[in-house]
Amino acid sequence: MAEIILNVEVRDGTGTGGARQARREGKVPGILYGGDKAPVAISVEERPFRKSLYTGKLLGHLVTLKYGDETQPVIAKDIQFDPVSDRPVHFDLMRVDEHAPVKISIPVHFKNQDHCEAFRQGGSLEIVRHDVEIMVRADQIPEELVIDLTNHKLGDTIRVSEIKLPEGAYPTITDRDFVIASIKVSSAAMSEAADEAADHAAEQAAEAEESIEVAEEATAEGTPEA
Repeated sequence: MAEIILNVEVRDGTGTGGARQARREGKVPGILYGGDKAPVAISVEERPFRKSLYTGKLLGHLVTLKYGDETQPVIAKDIQFDPVSDRPVHFDLMRVDEHAPVKISIPVHFKNQDHCEAFRQGGSLEIVRHDVEIMVRADQIPEELVIDLTNHKLGDTIRVSEIKLPEGAYPTITDRDFVIASIKVSSAAMSEAADEAADHAAEQAAEAEESIEVAEEATAEGTPEA
């Protein structure tokens, strides 16, 4: 089972009114759904719920739902927040079999950018996908998908095949090795390169003009008077 335990209560009141009542009592309303059972309106105490939330291991991860003496594995699929106070106001839990595969989106993180020569050459990371949807066993859901940038070069395209997934897991998009990100020359670097090229061209032109003047002077000095 998962390390986070949510002690829930079943709500008698449903709909907006029931949710407001739960919040007035210092709880966060939610819904439990999935499997072959009907959805159930539930709630949790806000303080421990927020504590679990801020660990970063609640949303999108396998957690244990506890109701009285009963427990079951669930996945927190969605959490809604108040736009002003940023307090959680509603959550969705999905029933799962911890050994069965589930479809879930996992965030992609990039590491070792400081050790990548491409970025010292003026490259910039252009991210195409910030998360990837995969099929994975519920008890093997990774917290993140990591891409190591150490050996990448300017112009590289980073594809999903570069991500190491848990055994048996795979992307839900199976018909192509889709792009996650690419390393491109930044506009600032391009501008700097253009300026350097212009300065170099100007220097060459000046040197050529100076050579012509020297040649003309030498010709003039070597010409006998009439």
